[in-house]
Amino acid sequence: MDAKKPVSRKPAERRPARKPRRFRRFILFFVVVVLLLGLTGAAALVAGYYYISEDLPKINSLMDYRPSIISKVFADDNRVIAEFFKERRIVVQLNEVPPLLVQAFIAAEDSRFYQHQGFDPFSILRAFLKNLEAGTIKQGGSTITQQVTRSFLLTPERSYIRKIKELILSYRIEKAFSKDEILFLYLNQIYLGHGAYGVEAAAQNYFGKSVGDLSLAECSMLAGLPQAPSRYSPFRYPDQARQRQLYVLNRMVEEGIVTAEQAAEARGAVLDIKPRRNIYIEEVPYYAEYVRRTIEARYGTETLYTQGLRIYTAVNLELQKTAEEEVLKGLIALDRRQGYRGPLKTLRADEVEAFCRELQAEIDKKPLAPGMVTRGVVLQVNDSAKVATVRLGHSQGVIALADMEWARKPNPDVLHTAAKIRRPGEALTPGDVIQVEVK
Repeated sequence: MDAKKPVSRKPAERRPARKPRRFRRFILFFVVVVLLLGLTGAAALVAGYYYISEDLPKINSLMDYRPSIISKVFADDNRVIAEFFKERRIVVQLNEVPPLLVQAFIAAEDSRFYQHQGFDPFSILRAFLKNLEAGTIKQGGSTITQQVTRSFLLTPERSYIRKIKELILSYRIEKAFSKDEILFLYLNQIYLGHGAYGVEAAAQNYFGKSVGDLSLAECSMLAGLPQAPSRYSPFRYPDQARQRQLYVLNRMVEEGIVTAEQAAEARGAVLDIKPRRNIYIEEVPYYAEYVRRTIEARYGTETLYTQGLRIYTAVNLELQKTAEEEVLKGLIALDRRQGYRGPLKTLRADEVEAFCRELQAEIDKKPLAPGMVTRGVVLQVNDSAKVATVRLGHSQGVIALADMEWARKPNPDVLHTAAKIRRPGEALTPGDVIQVEVK
């Protein structure tokens, strides 16, 4: 009987079938891990949001906007004779602000203002990269809404936690207020340098006119100030202010707000930038100070300086000025009867030029005019001609003996009318720094 031949069998090929199963397990594991990480991250974000939101200020205060504004004092003819304020602000409605000025601010500060919901991710990313490169916080990427948030609700501290708070509040403001309402708050609250808060006060500060009368050149100058009001001050740093103005005009062209021709015309315009008059000092300062003390005693400092009081008085400016002038004349006459107390100081010959240069710098700011009292240095005393020559900066003048007869040495035992000097040299010597009145 033949032995059975062994039958060869091929082993079952199962390995290839296991690979797809392992791959599916790996994919499933990866998806689960990603989901867990996503859920953990989302939970952390939600927890962080609620943690940060716990002590956030309420935005309800913005709905009843009552800023610190100017109290004004009026004369009998309704002319303003004094202003008292902590922040020099004049509130204007948005429809009183020229659209060109609004567009200038938007072009310079937040070109996507009407597209974003309180913050602009593109600006934030750009600022983040700049800060990363610098190793510190240099830029904020702030929108106009964020600037409103910072001005009203937060401190100026720079940190990422405060930035997150700012983003949350800005989003809430966008949900609670219209774009026009946000612009109204922004244009009245923003600080624009030299004590001016808001666009109306700034227009009066720099150009001596109301915001509704501003030209394109003036609008672009104001819109360049929010970033750094001190650094771009038209008074102190006109060149830097000019460069910032050109930046704003270029942005307005890029955004299609004005044409290149209009921008070129604005670039060529010569701006009449002049400091605002200090009416408190220039008009009737003693009377105004009396009013200030009276109102402050009756209503308190906070009310006087923040609540925008309208204080109407019975003072007549012309009569009050005449009265003050007569009192001053009487005081000067009384002082002269006491005699001449000597020069303010006496200069050596080599000190005269430096003194005159310093004095001329003061005269350049406030030119000489009849009645003005200023300092001068005696150059020459001529007793035979009975005059003294006095230098005032680059100018010279003379004092006649008749105008200095009173300048005797003080002596209470001698009547002033019996002790007049007979020669200029009795009172003056070259190099004396004295006070003189310009005729």
